[in-house]
Amino acid sequence: MSPLPRATKVHLLFFPFALLIGVALLLVACGGGEKTPTEAPFQAPPANADVNVAVSILPQKYFLERIGGEHVAVLVMVEPGHDPVSYEPKPGQLQALKERSAYFSIGVPFESAWLDDIAAANPAMTMVDTAQGIELMDGDPHIWLSPTLVETQAQTIYEALAQLDPAHQADYQANLDAFLGELAALDDYIAANLQGVAGKKFIVNHPAWGYFARDYGLEMIPLAVDDQTPDAARLDELAAFAKEEGIDIVFVQREFGDEIGTELALKIGGRPVPISPLNPNWESNLRSVSLMFANMLSRQE
Repeated sequence: MSPLPRATKVHLLFFPFALLIGVALLLVACGGGEKTPTEAPFQAPPANADVNVAVSILPQKYFLERIGGEHVAVLVMVEPGHDPVSYEPKPGQLQALKERSAYFSIGVPFESAWLDDIAAANPAMTMVDTAQGIELMDGDPHIWLSPTLVETQAQTIYEALAQLDPAHQADYQANLDAFLGELAALDDYIAANLQGVAGKKFIVNHPAWGYFARDYGLEMIPLAVDDQTPDAARLDELAAFAKEEGIDIVFVQREFGDEIGTELALKIGGRPVPISPLNPNWESNLRSVSLMFANMLSRQE
């Protein structure tokens, strides 16, 4: 009866429950909480930026700023609290693209509908595909949640910035080298946290964590498959599965709606716990998620 019968490796440290609660609160505080949609005003780039670029999602801004440093100003299209599946750019955002030298795409669904319009908003803008060179799992676009895949994205970002602004190529190279070192350290940190929960399963409302699960030996069980809300029969099946596996936590990502995840948590006598795949504080978010998974998954039977 086990859905998605796929496991990977992992190993674990034990953390006090108080730390777990602190981590959860940190994630809620930093995780791009829900906001009332507003019309985005025209965003003129800073006068002192050497390169003005745009990206699709908040974690990409983190990557661009780590490599571009003080030379780069970044416009994010998918605003905080929105999901990159159904997002529609505001007219003010499309207008702002006229002042950008490059657009860094990553493969999120809204790009399928809007990337042509984004390119047409500024025909002189260089289009950079940061997913190039990465083999996707079943078309899964969530490549920013794997530190090892971010290494490939970082190299692509560096090469684009060096071409756009060759005068500061040495700075971009130094920033890239430092960032790659940070990514390797982050990968080691997460692996150490999770090395004791090999093969453990977790339920999440949106299937964003597939690469993370693959890299660190976990098995993701998503509620939504192909962005389809599960029906009552599927919820009953997942509830029975969760009880059989000793799962009493459902991870919910509020950008994608948390109602179904909360409903399942109530069915199994557990609780929903928020995590965000779009947290702008990318590194600290993945560190916190790894601590949370290590603690919560260790309690499964």
